[in-house]
Amino acid sequence: MAQTQAFETDFWKDANLRKVWDDIVPGEPRKTIPYTLTREAIELYCKSVGETHPIYFDEAYAKTTRYGGLIAPPSIHILLMFSCTPADDWMRSPGTVNAGQSWSYNIPARPNDVITLQARALDKFIKRERLFVVHDNVFLNQKGDVICSGRGWTIRPM
Repeated sequence: MAQTQAFETDFWKDANLRKVWDDIVPGEPRKTIPYTLTREAIELYCKSVGETHPIYFDEAYAKTTRYGGLIAPPSIHILLMFSCTPADDWMRSPGTVNAGQSWSYNIPARPNDVITLQARALDKFIKRERLFVVHDNVFLNQKGDVICSGRGWTIRPM
């Protein structure tokens, strides 16, 4: 069984290392790191968001479904966004405001999938004295299959 990877829960740790507005280059791929999604991480995530469907916990039940085994809930991409990015990633900056997002889900993530993230800023602009970044993100499993992809808009801290 794979061990649960350590995940930093102190959002402010290393905040001084994070890239800022001037460091964001549209089109430039963000530095990312692979993450092995464990059954334990899925269970912890589900418990933290109040998800109780047995397809995420009960192996015997999950085998009877069209998925043939345990899967992760689609919303786990939020956990993966932080698990797949290093401490200096600009997306982790305290004060970041989610201004909107749109996601497409292709296949479910499963326990022991090695998740990689392809991510970049698409554009950045100033509107009404606020700093906006448009960005896209694609999560893939170890086979190169797209789990989900999305585009988001964030307001960056000054």
